[in-house]
Amino acid sequence: MKIIPITLVVWLVTIPVFAQKINWQNMDLLQDSVFGISTERAYTELLAYKKAKTVIVAVLDVGVDTSHEDLKGVFWSNPRELPGNGIDDDHNGYIDDIHGWNFLGGPKGDVQYDNLELTRLIRRDKPRYDTLTAAVASGADRAGFLAYRAMLADYTAQIEDARSNLQENVLILNALDSMAKKMGGYLTNHPSYENLKKEIREDSIMYSHSLNYDLNLAYDPRPLVGDDYNNDHERLYGNANIVGPDPSHGTFIAGIIAAIRGNHTGIDGVADHVQIMVVRMGCDGDERDKDVANAIRYAVDNGAKVINMSFGKYYSWDKKVVDEAVKYAMSKDLLMVNGAGNDGLNLDDSAIGWFPSKYYEDGSGHAGAWITVGASGWLDDSSLVAPWSNYGKKRVDVFAPGIQLYSCAPGSKYEYGDGTSYATPVVAGLAALIREYYPRLSAVQVKEIIQRSVVKPTHAVIVIEGSKNKVERKVYLSDICTSGGVVNAYAALKLAATY
Repeated sequence: MKIIPITLVVWLVTIPVFAQKINWQNMDLLQDSVFGISTERAYTELLAYKKAKTVIVAVLDVGVDTSHEDLKGVFWSNPRELPGNGIDDDHNGYIDDIHGWNFLGGPKGDVQYDNLELTRLIRRDKPRYDTLTAAVASGADRAGFLAYRAMLADYTAQIEDARSNLQENVLILNALDSMAKKMGGYLTNHPSYENLKKEIREDSIMYSHSLNYDLNLAYDPRPLVGDDYNNDHERLYGNANIVGPDPSHGTFIAGIIAAIRGNHTGIDGVADHVQIMVVRMGCDGDERDKDVANAIRYAVDNGAKVINMSFGKYYSWDKKVVDEAVKYAMSKDLLMVNGAGNDGLNLDDSAIGWFPSKYYEDGSGHAGAWITVGASGWLDDSSLVAPWSNYGKKRVDVFAPGIQLYSCAPGSKYEYGDGTSYATPVVAGLAALIREYYPRLSAVQVKEIIQRSVVKPTHAVIVIEGSKNKVERKVYLSDICTSGGVVNAYAALKLAATY
């Protein structure tokens, strides 16, 4: 689950002045001079006297802190299951699934760290292709061999990058310590000195983590789950621990969607009549296709109408099994909302894969009720698009607030975070809001409304182009997403009333 909060120095410079703008994602550009989605204006002017129907939103993520003070009471409860009796009361194959299910746990514990999908594919294909050469590989083996070699080159580059950066950080820290000894207390007493050392140490931890888990061919936590991993259609595995070892990411997302409104505690979620269903299928590492597919099916079968998927990866083990689950969701009128990713890449580039995807591998079309979300900021100027947000005129549908959002953290705490991970629940919350007040609308109609009602800036925005030699260029939002704008709750609900 590699869509994680990103903190960039360029944004940190501007944060102190703005940091008091809690709930800025819900503010209005005209009334507040902040490029939010006008949620509060919608409640005040459009929804004050309207009745709502409760909508279930499934959060497919790393887990959620279900005891958080600003989330208590918003969780879905399985009406057919009795808590804590160790019995599958509703006979759905999942014991004690009161608020959701965990596909990354088993009798021996819960997975906290996993590999990148790239690492898993290298481990899988290495015995078959590692001894072959281009001259020998032919027929059915040739396509697989070429794909393996391309993956191996990417994997090797990532290993070398992590190792070299780790070594470079060690040298920098040693140099700083040497300078400090020569300069005495002058340097060590300077605030920026310790801050710099702290940032370097944090970077070193990240690179060490990548080498120990993300890229480590010898590390495989799957035995903890106890499933038959070669059987992608196996469904009955996991446990009821939906909190997981570290629910930070999922708790933040649940807060953006559904934190209790008007309780003078923490923040206000986008949607006011939602129940959060927690489906744990990710951890620190890339999600697995089998778990994604089963999480989608679980959400569908238990009544979700919107699915938030703040995750993604650049390789896929078995896209077909995910596509089958997505088609099932489409047949049951679900709206699926997915993050675009945080690497500043153009997803329309044919050399870049992004999974899961609304496009079906078998060429049969795409999911009609699927929204892919890029991240935007609060200023209505050329800096509107987050510099790290992925984009794509064909593969990204809308932009939404995703810079320095304030939301829930485990232990009834709150924190700021950046990422398309956090822009995604803004849109999922909006989708749920529309479905609450206009329940007769289909998932496809809700997507259409969200796209048609975006606010389209008339000015150009800056994006980063190129996966290696990155350069800035100015474009219009219509050049980098299908809708050409930032989502807006007020405009969407006004449009929904006309359907």
